[in-house]
Amino acid sequence: MGEKPAKASEMGLQFFGRLSASISHELKNVLAIFNENAGLLEDLTYMADQGKPIDPKRLEKMAGTFKKQIGRADDILKNMNRFAHTIDEPVTDVNLHEIIELFLALTARFTIMQGYKLDRQLPADPVMIPTAPFFLLNLLWLCLEFAMSAGGEEKSLQLVMAETEDSVRIYFRQPSGLAQQQPETFPSAAGEELLAVLGADLTTEADGQEIVLRLPKSAY
Repeated sequence: MGEKPAKASEMGLQFFGRLSASISHELKNVLAIFNENAGLLEDLTYMADQGKPIDPKRLEKMAGTFKKQIGRADDILKNMNRFAHTIDEPVTDVNLHEIIELFLALTARFTIMQGYKLDRQLPADPVMIPTAPFFLLNLLWLCLEFAMSAGGEEKSLQLVMAETEDSVRIYFRQPSGLAQQQPETFPSAAGEELLAVLGADLTTEADGQEIVLRLPKSAY
């Protein structure tokens, strides 16, 4: 693994801030639903004080809503906690299945907002590699962001992981092909630094169907 150059570190802060803002928006949505249902409870309480009967089914439905949103908030916070801990170790052995599932959970809001459907195809067995998890997440985000910006009207992406003898390859496939969108600007200078940090390489085909990220199985 290389050192963490300035541009990659600056991009990492921007990436952390962007995902943290997205997480906070999701939590605010959960709180908004809690607030709405708290208002309904106040209305029901007022009705009960006026001698009007409360429909048990309404209370049951509200209880279900609370339980669902508590579970949603718990998942959001668990993912936030896992994301925050990716900076604990500069280089560590990671399960790529877990990293990709975390990545998809963290970026789901962005893909939905862009109107994209993202399917994944992962090997059945766990794939372990030594890497810098935070910088890997940042690089995966650059690939996803570019694929969505360069995609066609189909709004469909496939994330495919395949293992070779000395590397792991992650494909971002656009069935309708990538648009002619100045691929020479991707990755950026900071993206090139991320590749150097991870000892990885990246290939793109502007008139093809995929971005290919190759990660070494050895840290050196």
